[in-house]
Amino acid sequence: MSKTYRIGLKNCAFFARHGVFEAEAQLGQSFYIDVEMDVLAGDALSTDTPESTVDYGAVHTALQQIVTEERFKLIEALAYRVGKDLCAQFPTIRRVAVTIRKPSAPIPGVFDHAEVSVEYVPE
Repeated sequence: MSKTYRIGLKNCAFFARHGVFEAEAQLGQSFYIDVEMDVLAGDALSTDTPESTVDYGAVHTALQQIVTEERFKLIEALAYRVGKDLCAQFPTIRRVAVTIRKPSAPIPGVFDHAEVSVEYVPE
């Protein structure tokens, strides 16, 4: 039997005020976040009971709270905090990969988005 399985949330959209520049704090912008979690299987795979897995609705709520309630200058620091906090809130998570996309990054040139990925593994 598998020891872990993967749960993912893709392209979660939040309006927040992260960034180095003061204008980013004042104006805010959209951020798009992917979270990929490796979760201890326990008996979730064989019992089909919602209580035996990580509730991804609760993960989304936690993600929204982390992203919108504190300001970060660096999206890599935000991604690290997301991974750390999710592992603390949901102890069966064994690894979290967080990707944050920032489409309105204030840099010259034509581009789709700036992106950072951080992997967090609890000790």
